[in-house]
Amino acid sequence: MSNQTAWHLIHTKPRQERTAREQLERQGYTTYLPEIRQPSKARTPTAPLFPRYLFIRLTAGLDDWTPIRSTRGVSSLVRVGMNPAIISDQLITAIQQRAEADGLHRPPAKTFNKGDRVRLVSGPFADYEAIFSEQRAENRAIILLNLIGQQNRIEVPTDRIATL
Repeated sequence: MSNQTAWHLIHTKPRQERTAREQLERQGYTTYLPEIRQPSKARTPTAPLFPRYLFIRLTAGLDDWTPIRSTRGVSSLVRVGMNPAIISDQLITAIQQRAEADGLHRPPAKTFNKGDRVRLVSGPFADYEAIFSEQRAENRAIILLNLIGQQNRIEVPTDRIATL
């Protein structure tokens, strides 16, 4: 029997990634839950990078997988056929290397070009169309919004606009 360790993938119950991680770590398992920084107005500052998934390191031949399935927050162990899926160390390392110094991943920056047609996706002007004018700060933009027959320059958070 081999005593090699390998990363595997846990499928969690909805919004139970952190609960599953805490419970598995209390049982002595090594886990990895990559997280992404949320927009500043979100209820929680971070969210799982892969919603409903959590990585777990298991030792072949030693770790009993039965308690994992009954752990609070866990839905199942992801399998390929009858065997638990193995996630390469290289993939885990690549995910970890893309994180910032605090271990969190940054959402990809939205890129818009001057003149792009955009739609407001939330806020008081949701579903209005506008023209992208310029990027202000990292997460703010100036758009040209046609209101009452006149183009108005409005500064909005970039998470409130999407390209058409």
